[in-house]
Amino acid sequence: MTISLNGETVNSHEAKTVAELIDRYQLPPQSILVEHNGLAVHRHEWSERSLSEGDRIEFIRVVAGG
Repeated sequence: MTISLNGETVNSHEAKTVAELIDRYQLPPQSILVEHNGLAVHRHEWSERSLSEGDRIEFIRVVAGG
């Protein structure tokens, strides 16, 4: 299945949910925000949010500092 990930077309391979996609890219869940087709997705929804052909996913890294 092909999706848009941070503006690039990628094959999501075996990832069927947002949580599986995060695992695939080995991202630290505590420091990212996820947008699915323009809508923010709460962390507790990641495992329930299914991916479909053509979806747009944005991973946004949260960086704290001064």
